[in-house]
Amino acid sequence: MNRFFTIICILALPVLVFAGNPDRQGEAGAYELLMNPWARSAGLHTMTTSMVKGIEAERINPAGIVRFEGQTEFVISHMQYLRGTDIGMSALGLAQKMGERGALSISIAAVNFGDIEVTTTNSPEGTGATYSPNFFHLGLGYSHLFENNVSVGVIVRAVSESTADLQAFGASLDAGVQYATGPKDNFKLGIALRNIGTPMRFGGEGLSVRRPNPQDDFISYELTYDTRAATFEMPSLLHIGTSYDFYYGQRHRITAMGNFTANSFSRDQIGGGVEYAFSELFMLRAGYRYDVGSTIEDVTTLNIYTGFSGGFTFDVPISRYSDTRFAIDYAYRASNPFAGSHNLSIRFIL
Repeated sequence: MNRFFTIICILALPVLVFAGNPDRQGEAGAYELLMNPWARSAGLHTMTTSMVKGIEAERINPAGIVRFEGQTEFVISHMQYLRGTDIGMSALGLAQKMGERGALSISIAAVNFGDIEVTTTNSPEGTGATYSPNFFHLGLGYSHLFENNVSVGVIVRAVSESTADLQAFGASLDAGVQYATGPKDNFKLGIALRNIGTPMRFGGEGLSVRRPNPQDDFISYELTYDTRAATFEMPSLLHIGTSYDFYYGQRHRITAMGNFTANSFSRDQIGGGVEYAFSELFMLRAGYRYDVGSTIEDVTTLNIYTGFSGGFTFDVPISRYSDTRFAIDYAYRASNPFAGSHNLSIRFIL
């Protein structure tokens, strides 16, 4: 236990010193790292730091990668982000047990912005051409479960953002721990440090401009000048969460959970949720998250998400003679404006 809390302090200190600064809001980039494509955890507003498991843990707390049932988990997911914006995020991931206490995971996620019309200073209403940015993430993670029911995990993620004539690339690191105790591992505690990465900078022909030669009064010709873009940081944050499972008979489980997120480039967030499970075949969940310091009177402090989230899961065995399972997860997060975000995931556990 002493070693566990030492690890927590080491992970928490760097972010707690700089967290929760609304004056720095908007100064970071690569905010798609905060988008959660996985429906099971999105139904609780990504506040499942203490209880997330399997491939979904790559987006919240990598310590949970090893805690999924079975030997192999494959998940494919799609999110309609703020429906009405035509922005979507698709992801697929694979988690594989390595021995008795380890697990390796790999995931790919991409953001689809649809077709955006090209405009110029001479054609502000559009040239007739379109383009679509390419935002792509590749994550590789490992998690290990120790005998005292403490698991640790780490993820290295490559981040790529590009258009036809601009590109930026970076790498980030996520690390986390989870601890479970109780007669049925009822009580869970988790902490995760996310998006600690290299500064990113855009470059390419899109930053080049042509201007007249400033030093010749007799011969007029143009020169190409390269504009240097400023670097930007990734949206680092710290998750701290806890949960407790209440069992009623052999079929019913109710899990209550709470979570705190310390953001380095925006307001801190706090919230909680409840998940009900019937025989672990059907699960219903709901959550609420609040941005600390935001007020209804000042719209500039409000998050686009209004706080409420919900979702459900159907998880059924495919074979009576094996642990193979098939699951469908759905989540909805309310927002203002737009028609909320919708997540749909399909999971296979072998």
